[in-house]
Amino acid sequence: MSNDDILSTPPRPAVEAPDVIVVKGVSKRFTVRKDNSLKERLVTLGKMGRRHRQDFWALNDVDVSIQAGTTVGLIGQNGSGKSTLLKAIGGIIQPTTGTVSRRGRLAALLELGAGFHPDLTGRENVYLNAALLGLTRRETEDRFDDIVTFSGIGDFIDTQVKFYSSGMYVRLAFAVAVHTDPDVLLVDEVLAVGDEAFQRKCLDKIRSFQAEGRTIIIVTHSLAQVQELCTRAVFLNKGTVMFDGEPNDAVAMFRDLLEDRRQTEAEQAHDPLVGSGHVTNVSVAASGRVGDTRILPGDDLEVTMEFEHATGMDDWIAALQINSASGQVVYGTTSTRMGIDLSRLQGTRRLKFVLKDVAFGEGKYFVNASLMDPRGVHVHDLPQGASFDVPAYALAVGTVHAEPELVQL
Repeated sequence: MSNDDILSTPPRPAVEAPDVIVVKGVSKRFTVRKDNSLKERLVTLGKMGRRHRQDFWALNDVDVSIQAGTTVGLIGQNGSGKSTLLKAIGGIIQPTTGTVSRRGRLAALLELGAGFHPDLTGRENVYLNAALLGLTRRETEDRFDDIVTFSGIGDFIDTQVKFYSSGMYVRLAFAVAVHTDPDVLLVDEVLAVGDEAFQRKCLDKIRSFQAEGRTIIIVTHSLAQVQELCTRAVFLNKGTVMFDGEPNDAVAMFRDLLEDRRQTEAEQAHDPLVGSGHVTNVSVAASGRVGDTRILPGDDLEVTMEFEHATGMDDWIAALQINSASGQVVYGTTSTRMGIDLSRLQGTRRLKFVLKDVAFGEGKYFVNASLMDPRGVHVHDLPQGASFDVPAYALAVGTVHAEPELVQL
């Protein structure tokens, strides 16, 4: 990604822009059956059948209005209702209760290769999909070469799509959708498919749509993508809107929920530790602000670790590693790297790493602690033992904080 891409911010919509999508009181119920075979269903016909099915509410009384020219990200855990809401907006499914109002031409990329017939060629599927999206045959003919060029399918355009790879599927589907001149573009995880060059091309196309004032609604698990592209984010949890507003605030709230879930699962899955040496606890704080999990650029970051060894260990190493929310290692050190020989570990021992004048960029970070022997072999690890948040910085994004200055030469 270039510096221009990183420092660019999505255009903000004009004041008093009209609503193009209005979701009002929308709920969606699905019925989950517990009798899988036809024989079981025949046996459980009638009142008894109610015991063999269960209602699942994917959406619960959702209200969302989307204005023209905005780029909205829908975020949440798997099963939170993101894709269901997007399908309701696109008219793919009908809500159980509530209404969805739409204005303008919609182009939807809701599922990989949705609308493609496997026995038809890529060329035939272009005409079929374009017709479904509202183009006349003449309009499709005029844009056909541009569609093929954008997709990069080349010589495979006259091959049956059942022989396409998943990347070829989505490239052709995306190319058709963005060349139908949509007022509203719906995208569900499509930007995660395809090679890096095609993903870059998709992002460039979305930016051109933003500059033209089109409306875009994206479902994605890439929180960095939401922060980079979107003017607004809707955070869904268990079919309910938990937050609707600034992308940075929505992402921070979602990451907090994920961290709470991770800690709960870790506690439930906790097994007795094998061996007599282990890391028992990790905590983080900014010097002078105990209990505050926010770390600001310029803070001294204190990481306190607690170790135990029942029988005693003469030579040992304490290690610290900090990862970004995407799993990237952004910092790591050990007592050995710092030239410190630790005295014998027996019973309980507490150590504190102090990282001076830190410059972490915006986001959530996770702290991993390790107890190692002199050879560097890990005796015990406490992955993601603690976490901290760095607030958003208006002038830049990324894992490194630096104050930018532009000199015109």
